[in-house]
This record gives sequence, C-alpha cells and structure tokens, in this order.
Amino acid sequence: MEPQRADPLVGALQTHFGWEDFRPGQRSVVEALLQGRDCLAVLPTGGGKSLCYQLPALVRQGLVLVISPLVALMDDQVNHLQRHGIAAACLHGGLDLPARRQLILRLRERKLRVLYLAPERLWGEATRQLVEEVLEQGQLVALAVDEAHCISAWGHDFRPDYRRLGQLRRLCPGVPLVALSATAAPRVRADIIRLLELRRPLIQVRSARRPNLTYAMVRRPKEPLQMVIEAVSAARGAVLIYARTRRSVERWAVQLTAAGIEANPYHAGMDPESRRLALSHFQEHPSPVLVATVAFGMGVDRADVGLVLHLDLPATPEGYLQESGRAGRDGSPARCLVLFDPEDRASLGWAMRAAGHQLSPEVREQEQVRLELAHRQLRRMEAVAEGEACREQALLLAVGELVPPCGRCDACRSRPMQRDWTTQVGQVLELLEQRDGVDQRALGETLSGEGSSPEERWRWLARRLIQEDLITESDDGGQRLWLRPAGRRYLRQPWPLRWAA
Repeated sequence: MEPQRADPLVGALQTHFGWEDFRPGQRSVVEALLQGRDCLAVLPTGGGKSLCYQLPALVRQGLVLVISPLVALMDDQVNHLQRHGIAAACLHGGLDLPARRQLILRLRERKLRVLYLAPERLWGEATRQLVEEVLEQGQLVALAVDEAHCISAWGHDFRPDYRRLGQLRRLCPGVPLVALSATAAPRVRADIIRLLELRRPLIQVRSARRPNLTYAMVRRPKEPLQMVIEAVSAARGAVLIYARTRRSVERWAVQLTAAGIEANPYHAGMDPESRRLALSHFQEHPSPVLVATVAFGMGVDRADVGLVLHLDLPATPEGYLQESGRAGRDGSPARCLVLFDPEDRASLGWAMRAAGHQLSPEVREQEQVRLELAHRQLRRMEAVAEGEACREQALLLAVGELVPPCGRCDACRSRPMQRDWTTQVGQVLELLEQRDGVDQRALGETLSGEGSSPEERWRWLARRLIQEDLITESDDGGQRLWLRPAGRRYLRQPWPLRWAA
C-alpha cells in the first residue's frame, strides 16, 4: 500500500501558526487564492479570517497587501504575526519618516510577507508607485480587503474611502482579491462583489452564531456604576468595556479604578505610548479591564475575553455582532451585556446630524441618504434591545440568518407577564390621525396630560408601534411621528396587542 502523503497546507498551518487543522470555511478560501481566484469570505469574529490571506503569502513566499480601516487593528495583526516570526508591517499616517523608509527598504528586499495599508494611503502617489513596483517584481500573491462591509452604504460601518477600492482591480488586474467580513447581510454581500469588481468569486459564508456567548440587554439605571462593578467582578478572564465617547472612556476608567477595579482607557485621543502600554497590559495581564471606544476596541484581540460590556446602545445589530464577538474567542462561555437607555438613540441621532452639517454642500446630499439609513439601523438595534424575542435570534436575523431561539439570553430565560395595550395604542393612533406629524416627546407630554400613564411610557409605546409598522418616524433624527396605512387599518378594526412593560 502506498503511504499517505502529508497535506502541505496543513503542514504549513502547523509550522507557521501551530494549529492542527483549519477552522470551518478557511481552507476553501486559502485554496481559491492560491489558484488565483477571487473570494468573498464572511466568517464570524474569532473564525480566523486573517489566516485566509496570511497563509497564502507564506506558502508562496510572496507578499499579500491588506486594506484595513483601523490602525489599532493593523498594529494588533502585525504584532501577532511578528510574535510568530512572520515578517509583517503596516503603512499608515502614524509612521515617522525613518520607519517609513525602513519599511520600503524591507519591501524592496522582499523581506515582507504581509503589508497592511489604511485605504486612504493607497491613493497617494508614492504608495501607488510602491504597489506597481511590487507588482512588476511578481511578488504580489493576493490582495485582501478586511472589514469589506465598509464599502457598502447598507453595511454598518460605511467608509467613503472604501468606495474607491474597486480601482484595486484595475491597479492589479491579475492578482486574486479576497474580501473579508465578520457580518454581511445578503444585500451587503452583493454590494461588496459589485463594488470591488470580484470576478466569479468563491463565496464562503459561515454562521455568525456563537453558542458560547450569552446576550443580555437591560435598561441602564441612572447610577450604573454598581451594576458595572458587579458584572466585571463576576467575569472570567479579560473584560472589554465599550463607551461611546473618549470623555466617557476616561471617566469610566477613573470610576472603576477608584472602586478597586484597575481599568485602563484606550482611544484615539491618547498619545501613542499610552495606547501601547494600555494594549500591552490588556494582552499580558491575567484579568485586565479595558475601557475603549468602539473603533479602537475593535483592534483588541485576546482569546479569553469573558465579558464584553456596552455602556450605550450599539449603533447597529451587525456592528454589535462584531463588537460582542470579541468575547469568548477561546470557545469558553462568555457574557455580552448592553446597558441602554431610550435617550441613547436620540443622542446618537443628534450627533450624526451635527456631523452632517459640517460637510460640504456637494457631499451633504449623499450623506443625508446615509444618515437616514443610519437612523433605520438604530431603530433596528433599539427593537432588539427593547423587544421580547430571543436576542441572538433577532441579531442574526439582521444579517439574513434565521435560527431558533438560543435558550441562553436574558429574553429566553425570563418571559415577563404581558398586558393588553389595545386601548393605549388606539389613543396614540387617534392623536396621529388628527395631526400631520407629532414629535415623539410632544406625544408623551400630550397623552400624559390626560393622567393615564407617565410620559416615558407613552414614548416607549410609540417605539413599539414603530417596530410594528403601525406608525413611522422621520429618518433625520428629529423623531417626528406619522401614521402608517397599517395604523389606519388598526383604527378601523383593532386587534389585540400584548407586550410586557
């Protein structure tokens, strides 16, 4: 009998990364790239997306060029590869001139295997010449676009710089291109293929379901410090806390440290050395606590994160799946907790509107469309947080995946008593029928004046009716309400509506 031949790809995997075998979905992408074929890989956070382009560079002893939107994520990937003895570097605006010159020298001497680029750097004349030089030398094995959902206005983190990445195909016409994302609904996947001009790509989509994660979403109390302390104290391993603003990050790091829990801040406003020390502490301490803004927190990579805690409502279900996916990457049980308040969506909306006013007139109309989409996504996230359905089921439905209830989340484990809201629904709809648009806050004030329910309860009911498509809300952040055709049908012939409250 002829002896069984060793698998060269598994051998390379073991040699360079110490893994015994590929994770689901990885091998087919690696093989397709080595065969010169384009790919779209949608693999869950922790599913090993980066290996899909790193291994081909090592097998071919060439270079893979990776476009990534986050400096923190690039730095983390480079540090990880260097720890494995793999030559990697990143080119971004934070590099000083000597470091940039050293990088270019290593590239020309063919000593690099993976080079990370911020998308805006790709269009500089010096960078383009460098790419063309590498291409002429025949050392470019593949192109990779990480966080590829950023190219789509329907994605949860649209980046205008990503729109130009379709030019990669014309810049490097014979080089296979792989687009990678942890979450991408069917509409976003279609956008990625079209805008990146992928040619007959292999499409590899794995389930975003993470059975070791437990989701919980609870109303944030006025003084949430004790709740946060209890959650952090009960967590195993590392803890990652997301805050919306840099000021909030700093404030929470100080509060937790004063309460006896050593917590480090991590955001773009810190000096590079302070960020480096904070990240190093998070990676090396046995049970660190890091408070970060979402953008920088997405650059944090540690396998045993036992708790990912959001101090505010996440902006989108898709984004939350990625952010919470930093937890439990070692396969051990981990908790994902969101503390939210109904005012979170309003404050997020006003912040987005303020940013839109600072834009030039020529791009303001395009940004207005994106702003309206962002508000719809916020409403979807609010529906997940305030709804009574399984959290995991609702989140995965946002990326086009239908799964049964998880049985683990707070919604599955606690089924509160429901009450009939038919009378109050009729009051809301009748008011909207009488007026041409009503501000959500004014709605609460008007109906509360009748002495039947507190103002906040009416605003909560309005949000539920938006989720039921009985009424609609303006997409400009103004929270103005109108009656929908289904709401008019309800007024003619009501049906029972029961929710917990």
